[in-house]
Amino acid sequence: MEMVSLEQDLKENSYPGRGIVIGRSADGKSAVTAYFIMGRSENSRNRVFVEDGEGIRTQAFDPAKVKDPSLIIYAPVRVLGNKTIVTNGDQTDTIYEGMDRQLTFEQCLRSREFEPDAPNYTPRISGILHVEGGKYSYALSILKSNNGDPAQCNRFTFAYNDCVAGEGHFIHTYMHDGNPLPSYEGEPKLVAIPDGIDEFTDMLWSSLNEDNKVSLFVRYIDIETGKYETRIVNKNC
Repeated sequence: MEMVSLEQDLKENSYPGRGIVIGRSADGKSAVTAYFIMGRSENSRNRVFVEDGEGIRTQAFDPAKVKDPSLIIYAPVRVLGNKTIVTNGDQTDTIYEGMDRQLTFEQCLRSREFEPDAPNYTPRISGILHVEGGKYSYALSILKSNNGDPAQCNRFTFAYNDCVAGEGHFIHTYMHDGNPLPSYEGEPKLVAIPDGIDEFTDMLWSSLNEDNKVSLFVRYIDIETGKYETRIVNKNC
């Protein structure tokens, strides 16, 4: 697979929706993940990321302006032992609770499907990072309607072992802006992952569309020790 420029890919897409990046830093020392949210409506833009234990959650920036919290307020990131779960909805909890009962990542998601937001039927995208004993693997999932037909949910899981230093994968909810919004198609994109968390955070935030970007989360996890650094950027602050 040809590597794409993550910076250029984001700059050329005014509305990728919500996105997950997972990979390994160029020096090989860190497991890396990033999650961003965007919004077109006042309800979607009225959010911030806040820390919640070892993870994060979304929170209304102005509670008085909240119209429908059902698909915008959730915990995008949770940590279960040596596993970090990153998703674009409340399926974070489904994965956390299922894996706590020894289900696999894929098994956990069999009970879920795309979001019920007709006519977009926004895909549910999910990722998991497993860091243990100096070893690192990750997986990404997308649950999407069948070409906009809600009668069928198409499920795709992509697993990556023996992760290559400096490489990662990027998946997002929409191909581009539109009405209805077209769901993401194909495999996650192969992208480069730098060493520095601040460099990566700055590149992602500056590349997202200025009008539509809302919040960004980035985490670098030391593969040997499990210790991590986190950055959170909110447009509303």
